[in-house]
Amino acid sequence: MLSIGASFPEFQLTAVHSTDREKAFRDMSREDFGGFWKIFFFWPKDFTFVCPTEISGFGKLHQEFLDRNTQLIGGSTDSEFVHLAWREHHLDLRDSPFPWISDIKKELSENLGILDKNAGVANRATFIVDPNHIIRHVSVNDGKIGRNPQEILRILDALQTDELCPCNWQQGENTLNV
Repeated sequence: MLSIGASFPEFQLTAVHSTDREKAFRDMSREDFGGFWKIFFFWPKDFTFVCPTEISGFGKLHQEFLDRNTQLIGGSTDSEFVHLAWREHHLDLRDSPFPWISDIKKELSENLGILDKNAGVANRATFIVDPNHIIRHVSVNDGKIGRNPQEILRILDALQTDELCPCNWQQGENTLNV
Protein backbone atom coordinates (compact mmCIF):
# COMPACT_ATOMS: atom_id res chain seq x y z
CA MET A 1 0.00 0.00 0.00
CA LEU A 2 1.20 3.49 -0.80
CA SER A 3 2.09 5.44 2.29
CA ILE A 4 2.96 8.89 3.55
CA GLY A 5 5.34 10.79 1.27
CA ALA A 6 4.39 8.86 -1.87
CA SER A 7 2.84 10.58 -4.85
CA PHE A 8 -0.84 9.84 -5.31
CA PRO A 9 -1.09 7.93 -8.62
CA GLU A 10 -2.33 9.55 -11.79
CA PHE A 11 -5.74 8.35 -12.93
CA GLN A 12 -8.47 9.07 -15.46
CA LEU A 13 -11.84 7.80 -14.22
CA THR A 14 -15.51 8.58 -14.60
CA ALA A 15 -17.13 10.22 -11.61
CA VAL A 16 -20.76 10.71 -10.63
CA HIS A 17 -21.44 14.29 -9.55
CA SER A 18 -25.23 14.32 -9.10
CA THR A 19 -28.47 12.48 -9.74
CA ASP A 20 -29.24 14.74 -12.73
CA ARG A 21 -28.80 12.23 -15.56
CA GLU A 22 -27.89 15.04 -17.98
CA LYS A 23 -24.94 16.15 -15.83
CA ALA A 24 -24.21 13.11 -13.66
CA PHE A 25 -21.08 11.77 -15.35
CA ARG A 26 -17.75 13.55 -15.82
CA ASP A 27 -14.23 12.33 -16.30
CA MET A 28 -11.82 13.12 -13.48
CA SER A 29 -8.07 12.99 -13.15
CA ARG A 30 -5.48 13.58 -10.47
CA GLU A 31 -5.00 17.09 -11.87
CA ASP A 32 -8.57 18.17 -11.12
CA PHE A 33 -8.90 20.45 -8.12
CA GLY A 34 -5.40 21.82 -8.64
CA GLY A 35 -4.15 23.78 -5.66
CA PHE A 36 -6.57 21.97 -3.33
CA TRP A 37 -5.95 19.42 -0.63
CA LYS A 38 -7.90 16.25 -1.41
CA ILE A 39 -9.53 13.58 0.71
CA PHE A 40 -9.92 10.36 -1.26
CA PHE A 41 -12.02 7.83 0.60
CA PHE A 42 -12.87 4.42 -0.79
CA TRP A 43 -15.58 2.01 0.28
CA PRO A 44 -15.94 -1.67 -0.62
CA LYS A 45 -19.33 -1.80 -2.36
CA ASP A 46 -22.35 0.31 -3.20
CA PHE A 47 -25.75 -0.80 -1.89
CA THR A 48 -24.28 -1.92 1.44
CA PHE A 49 -24.86 -0.85 5.03
CA VAL A 50 -21.81 0.84 6.60
CA CYS A 51 -20.79 2.76 3.47
CA PRO A 52 -23.81 5.11 3.25
CA THR A 53 -23.30 6.19 6.86
CA GLU A 54 -19.77 7.30 5.99
CA ILE A 55 -20.70 8.99 2.72
CA SER A 56 -23.48 10.87 4.47
CA GLY A 57 -21.14 11.75 7.34
CA PHE A 58 -18.56 13.23 4.98
CA GLY A 59 -21.35 15.05 3.11
CA LYS A 60 -22.50 16.75 6.31
CA LEU A 61 -18.97 18.17 6.76
CA HIS A 62 -18.52 19.08 3.08
CA GLN A 63 -18.54 22.84 3.65
CA GLU A 64 -16.03 22.51 6.49
CA PHE A 65 -13.66 20.68 4.13
CA LEU A 66 -14.20 23.32 1.42
CA ASP A 67 -13.46 26.03 4.00
CA ARG A 68 -10.05 24.34 4.39
CA ASN A 69 -9.35 24.37 0.65
CA THR A 70 -10.03 20.63 0.50
CA GLN A 71 -12.04 18.58 -1.98
CA LEU A 72 -13.75 15.36 -0.92
CA ILE A 73 -13.68 12.53 -3.47
CA GLY A 74 -15.36 9.23 -2.74
CA GLY A 75 -15.06 6.04 -4.71
CA SER A 76 -15.36 2.31 -5.07
CA THR A 77 -14.81 -0.36 -7.68
CA ASP A 78 -18.47 -0.18 -8.69
CA SER A 79 -19.41 1.30 -12.07
CA GLU A 80 -20.60 4.86 -12.50
CA PHE A 81 -24.07 3.47 -13.32
CA VAL A 82 -24.21 1.61 -10.01
CA HIS A 83 -23.08 4.81 -8.24
CA LEU A 84 -25.87 6.77 -9.93
CA ALA A 85 -28.51 4.14 -9.12
CA TRP A 86 -27.45 4.07 -5.47
CA ARG A 87 -27.57 7.86 -5.22
CA GLU A 88 -31.02 7.89 -6.85
CA HIS A 89 -32.45 5.23 -4.52
CA HIS A 90 -30.89 6.08 -1.14
CA LEU A 91 -32.36 9.19 0.48
CA ASP A 92 -29.19 9.95 2.49
CA LEU A 93 -27.03 9.86 -0.65
CA ARG A 94 -29.21 11.67 -3.17
CA ASP A 95 -27.74 15.11 -2.50
CA SER A 96 -24.15 14.03 -1.92
CA PRO A 97 -22.14 17.20 -2.62
CA PHE A 98 -18.90 15.62 -3.84
CA PRO A 99 -17.91 13.36 -6.76
CA TRP A 100 -17.78 9.57 -6.54
CA ILE A 101 -15.17 7.99 -8.80
CA SER A 102 -15.73 4.65 -10.46
CA ASP A 103 -12.66 2.42 -10.37
CA ILE A 104 -14.39 -0.36 -12.30
CA LYS A 105 -11.11 -1.66 -13.78
CA LYS A 106 -9.61 -1.59 -10.26
CA GLU A 107 -6.45 0.10 -11.56
CA LEU A 108 -6.38 2.96 -9.04
CA SER A 109 -7.20 0.65 -6.14
CA GLU A 110 -4.42 -1.68 -7.22
CA ASN A 111 -1.93 1.19 -7.70
CA LEU A 112 -2.78 2.45 -4.21
CA GLY A 113 -2.41 -1.06 -2.80
CA ILE A 114 -5.92 -1.09 -1.31
CA LEU A 115 -7.51 -3.77 -3.50
CA ASP A 116 -8.68 -6.70 -1.39
CA LYS A 117 -7.39 -9.62 -3.46
CA ASN A 118 -9.94 -12.08 -2.03
CA ALA A 119 -13.04 -9.92 -2.36
CA GLY A 120 -11.92 -8.02 -5.48
CA VAL A 121 -13.05 -4.67 -4.06
CA ALA A 122 -11.35 -1.64 -2.54
CA ASN A 123 -10.68 -1.69 1.17
CA ARG A 124 -12.21 1.02 3.36
CA ALA A 125 -9.23 3.36 2.86
CA THR A 126 -8.71 7.10 3.31
CA PHE A 127 -5.93 9.24 1.82
CA ILE A 128 -5.28 12.89 2.62
CA VAL A 129 -3.34 14.34 -0.31
CA ASP A 130 -1.73 17.78 -0.35
CA PRO A 131 -1.94 20.23 -3.29
CA ASN A 132 1.29 18.74 -4.72
CA HIS A 133 -0.29 15.25 -4.89
CA ILE A 134 1.79 13.97 -1.94
CA ILE A 135 0.05 11.55 0.41
CA ARG A 136 0.12 13.04 3.91
CA HIS A 137 -2.17 10.59 5.74
CA VAL A 138 -3.38 7.03 5.11
CA SER A 139 -5.82 4.95 7.12
CA VAL A 140 -7.62 1.70 6.41
CA ASN A 141 -10.53 0.37 8.44
CA ASP A 142 -11.84 -3.16 8.63
CA GLY A 143 -14.76 -3.50 6.24
CA LYS A 144 -17.21 -3.76 9.14
CA ILE A 145 -16.07 -0.53 10.83
CA GLY A 146 -17.04 2.92 9.57
CA ARG A 147 -14.69 5.88 9.53
CA ASN A 148 -15.03 9.03 11.61
CA PRO A 149 -15.21 11.97 9.16
CA GLN A 150 -14.75 14.41 12.05
CA GLU A 151 -11.42 12.73 12.86
CA ILE A 152 -10.32 13.03 9.22
CA LEU A 153 -11.15 16.74 9.44
CA ARG A 154 -9.10 17.01 12.66
CA ILE A 155 -6.11 15.30 11.02
CA LEU A 156 -6.43 17.62 8.01
CA ASP A 157 -6.42 20.64 10.34
CA ALA A 158 -3.26 19.36 12.01
CA LEU A 159 -1.52 18.70 8.69
CA GLN A 160 -2.39 22.16 7.44
CA THR A 161 -0.67 23.78 10.45
CA ASP A 162 2.63 22.22 9.33
CA GLU A 163 3.50 22.20 13.06
CA LEU A 164 3.91 19.55 15.75
CA CYS A 165 0.45 18.72 17.09
CA PRO A 166 -0.05 16.74 20.32
CA CYS A 167 -2.48 13.90 20.88
CA ASN A 168 -6.12 14.95 20.48
CA TRP A 169 -5.08 18.39 19.20
CA GLN A 170 -7.99 20.47 17.88
CA GLN A 171 -7.99 23.43 15.50
CA GLY A 172 -7.25 26.64 17.41
CA GLU A 173 -5.26 24.95 20.16
CA ASN A 174 -1.55 25.56 20.66
CA THR A 175 0.89 23.42 18.74
CA LEU A 176 4.09 22.12 20.36
CA ASN A 177 7.14 24.34 20.57
CA VAL A 178 10.43 22.48 20.98
